[in-house]
Amino acid sequence: MAAYHPMPGVPRDTTRRIGLLGGSFNPAHDGHRHLSREALRRLGLDEVWWLVSPQNPLKSNDGMEPLASRVARARQVAGSRRIRVGAPELLLGTRYTLDTVRALRRHFPHAKFVWLMGADILPQLVHWLGWRDLFAAIPIAAFARPGWSYPALLSPAPRAFARHRLPAEQARSLASCAPPAWCFIPSRLDSHSATAIRAGNPRRTQTKGNTISDQIRQLPDRSKASNALLALARHSLEEDKAEDVVVIDLKGKSAFADYMVIASGRSTRQVVAIAEHLADRMKQAGHGYIPVEGKQTGDWVLVDGGDVVVHIFRPEPRTFYGLEKMWALEEEAAEPKPVKVKAARPARPRRPKKLA
Repeated sequence: MAAYHPMPGVPRDTTRRIGLLGGSFNPAHDGHRHLSREALRRLGLDEVWWLVSPQNPLKSNDGMEPLASRVARARQVAGSRRIRVGAPELLLGTRYTLDTVRALRRHFPHAKFVWLMGADILPQLVHWLGWRDLFAAIPIAAFARPGWSYPALLSPAPRAFARHRLPAEQARSLASCAPPAWCFIPSRLDSHSATAIRAGNPRRTQTKGNTISDQIRQLPDRSKASNALLALARHSLEEDKAEDVVVIDLKGKSAFADYMVIASGRSTRQVVAIAEHLADRMKQAGHGYIPVEGKQTGDWVLVDGGDVVVHIFRPEPRTFYGLEKMWALEEEAAEPKPVKVKAARPARPRRPKKLA
């Protein structure tokens, strides 16, 4: 695993000022983007890296989307060339934040890193493995969150390092400070929450009109519909001369779609044309409104057909983001390691009892 570059496109001798925002990103949302933009502005950073964790050790994996789909959504949500999305923990073989930070600092020895978090994380820090060592390893910036502003500063971790806190007015110097150093940023608040997004809207407690009977109903089998939609997508891509078409079967691996299709166009113009034609054909086939994202740049366009999600790239961005490699790495990491079984020793023959 260590042979892989933890953040493609970044030279090892970079001297950039980089904010690190770690988490499950299940899913990525506008709150992550808001915090990142505030960090770029308030801390004077060159970039923010979203470090999508394979699995947070402090969270259950119930309802956790596969890593590759979380990375793909995060890259669509980020919406800025100054926000890079990756999964370096999978590549570096680390699991805890402290180990990841140390590995990144070894790999990019001249970069000026700052760890970014919402203020709601401050009370939880004492449960992180080696949280005191984390303060000593990297400067930390905590941004105000709804309901978690100054009261969070009274929790044990910030109190333990109170004398190393910088005033918010000096936040732009944080990246150049030798740790331990941290800062609380009373920024404009954003209320987006991944937990709330996953939970969705609460159901009504009172019913209106006719109620549904308690009779057990079996959900229709959608496999035929998704297979037909996949066939339509492949035919459309073939008609528009898309190249290097790859189909990834997500059934049993992800709840957001049955198939992910990845294809390439030779230019931004062709990429956009392929996506628009595909969306039109899906709509004409009776699949309703089809969201298309990324047409403004044309480097990477996503066509969300529901059961079938299609990513269309120019060759260079496709190589850079490496969605196929991400799925391959995830499956490789998920494979159980072989267990060595010790050979049983042959039983010793019993000696005959001596007769008295």
